Amino acid sequence: MTDIKKRPSWDKYFMKIATLVAERSTCRRHHVGAVIVRDKRILTTGYNGAPSGVKDCLELGCLRDEKNIKSGERHEICRAIHAEQNAIIQAGLHGVTIEGSTIYCTHPPCILCAKMLANAKVKRYVTAGEYPDEEAKKLMKEVGIEFVKVDKPETKINVLE
Repeated sequence: MTDIKKRPSWDKYFMKIATLVAERSTCRRHHVGAVIVRDKRILTTGYNGAPSGVKDCLELGCLRDEKNIKSGERHEICRAIHAEQNAIIQAGLHGVTIEGSTIYCTHPPCILCAKMLANAKVKRYVTAGEYPDEEAKKLMKEVGIEFVKVDKPETKINVLE
């Protein structure tokens, strides 16, 4: 008899999808994926990497590593656009409002992403990761973005054959 697993909660489901989106990342330090959802529907996705049409860190190497810059510092010294930023940009490109949405992201936001999410009127941020930017968490609390930390999703895909 097959062991039937319980269906994942919506938070676990969308976090697992964010983890899959992260596989497209071209960053040598962190593979980050984001999924923006409203009413249990995926609106956009994004992953961290260089802008379209530009050589990425997999091809050129990491500027931040070359300059010994710690994670969470000097965001401007990087070719990559963050996963949250790419998800927001995709919404703008395709005319999709993300107001009132939830973003699922494999890592917590930096302060720059937190500012963008605040102005986009995102209501909830769900993550399974760690990131050293306490200012981002303070800003999200101030503007009313709920911050939720969940367990990292299992990487196994559970389906019946």
